[in-house]
Amino acid sequence: MKILAGNSNLPLARAIAGYLELPLTDASVRRFADEEVFVEIHENVRGEDVFVVQPTSFPANDNLMELLICIDALRRASARRITAVVPYFGYARQDRKPGPRTPISAKLVANLITEAGANRMLSVDLHAGQIQGFFDIPTDNLYAAPVMAADIQARYGEQDLMVVSPDVGGVVRARALAKRLDNAPLAIVDKRRDRPGQSEVMNIIGDVQNRACILIDDIIDSGGTLCNAAQALLDEGAASVTAYISHGVLSGGAVARVDKSALKELVITDSILPTDAAIDSEKIRILTIAPLIGEAIRRIADESSVSSLFD
Repeated sequence: MKILAGNSNLPLARAIAGYLELPLTDASVRRFADEEVFVEIHENVRGEDVFVVQPTSFPANDNLMELLICIDALRRASARRITAVVPYFGYARQDRKPGPRTPISAKLVANLITEAGANRMLSVDLHAGQIQGFFDIPTDNLYAAPVMAADIQARYGEQDLMVVSPDVGGVVRARALAKRLDNAPLAIVDKRRDRPGQSEVMNIIGDVQNRACILIDDIIDSGGTLCNAAQALLDEGAASVTAYISHGVLSGGAVARVDKSALKELVITDSILPTDAAIDSEKIRILTIAPLIGEAIRRIADESSVSSLFD
């Protein structure tokens, strides 16, 4: 088994390799003067089971091309099996046609990864479960919920908890976390926009009075919806609001928005390399998922069960 890292999130790749007690594969992933990606593997990978660790976060197109070219280099070097380890799967939010004459880009990216030569796909908290069906190769979707639940129990276990989904679409994710927290009660933020251009109206479904609310979602991008939801929960009498998010995209002024918000704390995983602003923020804390991904890689290499990780 070998671990090959792209440039997207080297600290995570090193942590995964450390968990598995393996060195990273000696390779160069660099740019020519015109920004073309060039990959050169400096050790023999013939007949090896190789895992390519490369989240396709910002800059999404550059990181995606690195992943595809790494896979192609391994295929041409006669690797026995190539697993694309993509902790954050870019373009996942384009998983359907929201209107006429629009693409389903998540399916296109799945085709690109498959055609490049990947034999297997491994990701964490895909935006939509059906994206697994976009791949014609075996696909494992890991869940950060066990890591988050352990952290919540350690920090907030003695408080009166309530798990909150920031929208109706995230109820399944919120319910799964609530089940791990000794069947904590569940609330939903119902978000409505009466007319285009008007501000959103937040209605809370569930009694959050005097509860320590845990907002759970898969992605935080601009942070606007999450910060508004936190304020709405406090207005309804919640004691505190903490958010646990799998992928901290945090684009634009998201970190500043979180710092000024009513959130007590925002906890993200290291599926995406955190920016300096996120690291320096007093309200943002980072949980590592390297042991989770490392254990999944070990089980895939050993041909043992991955799903039992979440029993």
